[in-house]
Amino acid sequence: MKTSEVLQAWARILAGRAPSLSIEITKECPLRCPGCYAFDAAHLGGETELRQLSDYKGEELVGRVLALIDEEKPLHVSLVGGDPLVRYRELERLLPQIESRGIYTQVVTSAFRTIPAAWKEYHKLNVVVSIDGLQPEHDARRKPATYERILKSIEGARITIHCTITSQIAERPGYLDEFLGFWSGRPEIERVWFSMFTPQRGATDVEILNPAQRASVIADLRQLRVKYPILEMPEALIRELEAPPSSPEECIFARTTKTISADLTTPVTPCQFGGDPDCSQCGCVASMVLAAVGHHRVVGGLTAGHLFLASDRLGKAWRGARDGWFGKPAANLPPPFKILQP
Repeated sequence: MKTSEVLQAWARILAGRAPSLSIEITKECPLRCPGCYAFDAAHLGGETELRQLSDYKGEELVGRVLALIDEEKPLHVSLVGGDPLVRYRELERLLPQIESRGIYTQVVTSAFRTIPAAWKEYHKLNVVVSIDGLQPEHDARRKPATYERILKSIEGARITIHCTITSQIAERPGYLDEFLGFWSGRPEIERVWFSMFTPQRGATDVEILNPAQRASVIADLRQLRVKYPILEMPEALIRELEAPPSSPEECIFARTTKTISADLTTPVTPCQFGGDPDCSQCGCVASMVLAAVGHHRVVGGLTAGHLFLASDRLGKAWRGARDGWFGKPAANLPPPFKILQP
């Protein structure tokens, strides 16, 4: 992260706004992947599941997403799902509109459908393709988004590969090395990220890493980041995996990212996983990035994390009081009060 981006994020936080916005733009996905947090029964709190929500398409989806972005004024937007490429026509309309607002956009997909090569022209777009390990394991988990289909879908594109490490991957020595060896040879790949499977509290998913596997993966990542420059996971990030934030309240990512589900109304809390995530086993790469930023010392014992979290409390208290005084959301204030808004 650039210093200017950190300062912009800090300003948004002080204004009571989340600098990052994650939108599940559709509940639809052609895949049925084991361990998918979005379709976990706990994702929306246990009373409603993602597939039960109403969602939008066409011009209504485009208009509603842009209205949400204009209301929240984020610096960064993640478009997730479901799979956003289910709404590929709408994405073609949304991406240039979001870029014209100066906002960074991330589209997270299984690449079951072709990623337009023309998307490379967007300077603030990152297309992230989720890969569940090497071809035999991935194809078994992610049909119809098989390796063969993905390789065709990404031809001529520019993408980031993201792989969530499960216990099945961690138990096989040399697996991550082989994975990186395959993808680092592809001209479309800009970078590779790894996360570790993050369970809900009390869950018994077979994907959950045991402590020995987690330690082994961390040791591997330290060696592989040197061997493969395409692996964008600096030492400071890897160090956070050894002691992740203890709760959503201590997680800068959870505190500074607002996640909205497919009806564009329902919030996903306390973070993108929803439900009651087991933070002691968190392996989310986004969380670790911001945790690393948070441990940067500003002066003496004061860290960037101390400033961010204190500012978040102050900003949210201010925004709550402001909305209470005016009796309506800030985005809907009449013109005389607009000049007071950050």
